[in-house]
Amino acid sequence: MATASPAKVPHSRRRANFERPSDSRFDRRLANILEHATEVFCEKGYEGASMRDLSRHSGMSLAGMYYYFESKERLLYLIQKHTFSTIVERLRGRLEGVSDPEQRIRIFIHNHLEYFLANQKAMKVLSHEDEVLKNGYGAEIAAIKREYYRICIDLLDALKRERELDYSSRIAVLSLFGMMNWIYTWYNQRADGNSDALAQQMGDIFLKGVCSSGERKKKY
Repeated sequence: MATASPAKVPHSRRRANFERPSDSRFDRRLANILEHATEVFCEKGYEGASMRDLSRHSGMSLAGMYYYFESKERLLYLIQKHTFSTIVERLRGRLEGVSDPEQRIRIFIHNHLEYFLANQKAMKVLSHEDEVLKNGYGAEIAAIKREYYRICIDLLDALKRERELDYSSRIAVLSLFGMMNWIYTWYNQRADGNSDALAQQMGDIFLKGVCSSGERKKKY
C-alpha cells in the first residue's frame, strides 16, 4: 500500500500519530523534545524563540519540527498540558486513602513543590507564558488548571468544615499558589532545604495563618 508524503498528511493526523500513548519510544522522543523546548522558552521567552531555535536545540530538523508540531504555540501547549496533567495525576494518587483534611492540604503543597523544584525551567515558562495560548489550546489548558484549582478549593473547604473555621477558601487558595509558584525566583537548596523541608515549613506557615484567621472571625 502506498503511503502519503509528509506534505499531504493533514496536521490532525500527524498530531494524533505523534502522541500515541502506547508507543514508549515515541513518548521518550516527545519528552526529550519538550525538555529542549522548555529550555529555549525559558532562555529566550516565547516571543523571542523561533522554530529554528527549537529545532537546533532539540536536534530535530526544521522540516521535522514543522511536520510534527506546525508551530511553537503547539509546543508550548504540549509543555503546559504535560506539566499540569502530571501534577494533577500525581496528586490524585497521593490523596487516595488519606482522610485527614490538614494532611491532604500538606500533600497538595508537597506534590506541587516537589514537581516544580525538579522542573524549575518549566515552572518559569508556565509562570511567564500563562496567557499566550489561545483558542482550543488555551481552553484545554484552562480546563486542567480549573480542575487543579477546584481540588485545592475542596481541600480548604473540608478543613473549614472540620474545624468550624470562617475564611474565604478562594483567597486562601490564591494566596497558597502565590507562595508556591514563584519559588524559582528565590529558592536556594542550601538555605531552604529540599522539597520535603520546604513543604513542611510552607505548610506550617500557611495552615497556621489560615486557621488563626478563621478562628478570629469566629470569635468576633
